[in-house]
Amino acid sequence: MNRKYISFISTLVMSIFFAQLFPWWSIMLAAFLSELIFRLKRWAIFYVPFLSVTIYWAVYAFILSSSNDFILAEKIAILLPLGGSPYLLILVTALIGGFAAGAAGTFAHQVRYILK
Repeated sequence: MNRKYISFISTLVMSIFFAQLFPWWSIMLAAFLSELIFRLKRWAIFYVPFLSVTIYWAVYAFILSSSNDFILAEKIAILLPLGGSPYLLILVTALIGGFAAGAAGTFAHQVRYILK
């Protein structure tokens, strides 16, 4: 199996597991550990953790919001300049988590490079 797919799945599984135990920043820990274990190259260093966490957070936010008919998400989207769209709020939330995970994956690559 390709190293990118294995890293994607391991980041996803660790993110799901760590999210049950730790605060929101645990996704960064999952991306960091995944990059240390599975060495990725070039753009995959950033986009594999980014895509993994973005998909996870989008699905998780959708599941949580749909349980209350998106009432809370609509109210938060009104407070932010999102035009009251709960789906746009879910997208923004997922992208923020994805960027955090991508930055953590890049940081892990740099740590490995420095220690080398």
